[in-house]
Amino acid sequence: MRNIHIGLIFISLLVMLSAAACGVQSGGSEDGSEHTQSAPLTGSAEDFERAQFDDPTHIDNRWLPLTPGTQFVYEGSAIGDEGRKSRRVVTTVTDLSKVIDSVRTLVISERDYTAGQLSEPELAFFAQDDEGNVWLVGEYPEEYEDGKFDKAPAWISGQKGARAGITMLAEPRLDTPDYAQGYAPPPVDFTDRARVYKMGQQTCTPVDCYKKVLVTEEFNPDEPGAYQLKYYASGVGNVRVGWRGEKEEEKETLELVDYQHLSPEALAKVRRAAMEMDRRAYERSEAYRETPPAEHTLRVE
Repeated sequence: MRNIHIGLIFISLLVMLSAAACGVQSGGSEDGSEHTQSAPLTGSAEDFERAQFDDPTHIDNRWLPLTPGTQFVYEGSAIGDEGRKSRRVVTTVTDLSKVIDSVRTLVISERDYTAGQLSEPELAFFAQDDEGNVWLVGEYPEEYEDGKFDKAPAWISGQKGARAGITMLAEPRLDTPDYAQGYAPPPVDFTDRARVYKMGQQTCTPVDCYKKVLVTEEFNPDEPGAYQLKYYASGVGNVRVGWRGEKEEEKETLELVDYQHLSPEALAKVRRAAMEMDRRAYERSEAYRETPPAEHTLRVE
């Protein structure tokens, strides 16, 4: 009997090791039932290379749906060199796409205003893989000081050592390891990571009150003790930005104050501005020059 018992333990260990080697783990569903799930991605270059992108510009992740023509407006404040100032961020999902690192991405236009003045317009490039993970594949920001152009610290996956990272997991869970949101070496030095901080939260904004909200915390490993919190409502996306940590310097707060689907005329205006910015980027960013131009390829329902 003793030998049989030892044999059963040995077999059980082999089964457990085999499951671990295959990257499979057990987890609970929202209704409390047990189910088996693949190990979550960590946003590494290898994860991006293995991912399949059959329809990458169709982004319907429940926590970060990005439908062309949708516009989000956020208002709040942040601490800068001259104290706390008002912030206004206008984010528009355009009907443009751009091929980066062999993947066709969806172009997002973001305009960041500080104390009423445009301080940082940006183009960001997202793609959703076949599993439902949303990847950030590059960013082209233009930074302005007193209304004058200062610099454009762009990073583009596949160029000069930069690589894509994950903005939103397909199935975020509290036990998920933190994941890379992208990487760019100096002088850009983009090393942000994120993890699931809380789930099932509630929050209200001028647009609506939301239940079962997902909260992630973003951080830079080189700046311990500083975290940016982002609140995501199912079917809507990011509805609030907050912070935690004694060493968080900006202490930025933003809330969703307007959420709409633009008219064809309004979207066309955003598209023209984004394409003009895309053209400028070839002059201002060496990494950007290796990419093909943005294209008006997407249909808006």
